[in-house]
Amino acid sequence: MTRLRITVTGMVQGVGYRWWTRAEAQRLGVSGWVKNRLDGRVEAEAEGDEQAVAALVDWMRGGPPSATVTAIETAEVPPTGETGFRISV
Repeated sequence: MTRLRITVTGMVQGVGYRWWTRAEAQRLGVSGWVKNRLDGRVEAEAEGDEQAVAALVDWMRGGPPSATVTAIETAEVPPTGETGFRISV
């Protein structure tokens, strides 16, 4: 089980980036959360099979066509056994 905290910088707010990320995470079977930060970045935590989490991070680097990702940072955090997916503002 792998859990990452992910911070995405770029034109990712106001383009449905959180909703697209949630949909992709659910498709891959990844649990976690996604939220907009006040500084304009998007922050997420993703937990699941190592390959599924890696696939989500790869997807987040590109994201939906309307988003422009300029940087993505990841940091490992301890798994919590979380299920489901949350989105917050």
